[in-house]
Amino acid sequence: MSLKEQITEDMKAAMRAKDSGRLATIRLLTAAIKQKEVDERIDVSDEQVLAIIEKMNKQRKDSISQFEAGGRQDLADIEKAELAILSTYLPAALSEAEVQAEVAAAVTAVGAAGPQDMGKVMGVLKSKLAGRADMTAVSAMVKVALTK
Repeated sequence: MSLKEQITEDMKAAMRAKDSGRLATIRLLTAAIKQKEVDERIDVSDEQVLAIIEKMNKQRKDSISQFEAGGRQDLADIEKAELAILSTYLPAALSEAEVQAEVAAAVTAVGAAGPQDMGKVMGVLKSKLAGRADMTAVSAMVKVALTK
């Protein structure tokens, strides 16, 4: 079963269970998926669905920090609940040691000599680590590895 089909099935289950919070979040996700399909006239793959979920997760994290800074804990709690639901569709996250190993392997594979090769290394890592690691943290690790 594809990820898109799984999301549709989860939406149906949330409807049957009358779980309005989960249903609303899944509907937001399906709307984002349909928007991408309509805009680009394609059927999205699992990788593209993961990219959409990652983007939505990033938006939620940014919103949470903004709401907490503004003293709106009620809105931050709603965003945290949505983030928890969206995160269930992402693959298991890699540990920091596993990410470090992937970064070292990518630097070696590309033959990176310095910071000017960061784009090449990130290009390799982006496809490997999509949905399994925070790419901001990966970028910082690559920068450290290339400045040694």
